[in-house]
Amino acid sequence: MPLVALWAHGSLALGDYQPGRSDLDLVALVVTELDDAQQAELRVVHERLIADVPLARSLHCTYVPQGDRSDTAQKHPTWAQGEWFERPVTPVSRRELALGAVVLHGPPPVGLLPGVSDQELAEFIRAELADYWLPVTGNAKAELWLQDIWVDLGMLTFARASVTLRDGQLITKGEALEELRSMGAPTAVVDDIRRRRYGTDLLKNPSASDGFRARRAEQARQFVRAGITTLLAQHGNTPPGPAHASRLTRRPLPPA
Repeated sequence: MPLVALWAHGSLALGDYQPGRSDLDLVALVVTELDDAQQAELRVVHERLIADVPLARSLHCTYVPQGDRSDTAQKHPTWAQGEWFERPVTPVSRRELALGAVVLHGPPPVGLLPGVSDQELAEFIRAELADYWLPVTGNAKAELWLQDIWVDLGMLTFARASVTLRDGQLITKGEALEELRSMGAPTAVVDDIRRRRYGTDLLKNPSASDGFRARRAEQARQFVRAGITTLLAQHGNTPPGPAHASRLTRRPLPPA
């Protein structure tokens, strides 16, 4: 499997990487499509890496063959969330790579990956909000919001999407926290997210209280639901399509 290039995007490319807390998002450009044997070998490599280096649990990598740049929806072999599956390199990821990829090996991605127009980026984000995140904020999914991960991703994804649709810019999670404050998000929820991502004393955990979790869950879910509904009305919706996993966050859509 000859490697042409290896690039980091996400929080590392945007300057917001938090060791031990952030994912390490990579795209590997390879000479040709991986056959079944090569994919099986890479899966073993990732599993062994996690066994040797626990931090590797946060490493995600998509393997893209060099060449045809026309089909931007093409799915590629990927290791993420401890699983091996296929997914495309999304418009958000391609925009991050174009803005400031961390080149770990080989040439930079400009000219090797398809570019992203502002229209494509906006349409992608609107579809993501309508098809994935809005259903997740419904009453039927209320229990999900008792978990830290859903509160964090829901609030931060909504704030980041709002800025991109408004200004065409990608922002970091830290900047998204400030955006949430300016939107009037519940202060206790924003402070709780900040503590988990940037705090130094993680032993002080107010969200361990069942009562706090219940209040936080309802506040976050209702805030994100109302915000997405307003945002889609302001910026226009995109016809819904099948959404089995969030293309922004790689989270699986929970069963109905």
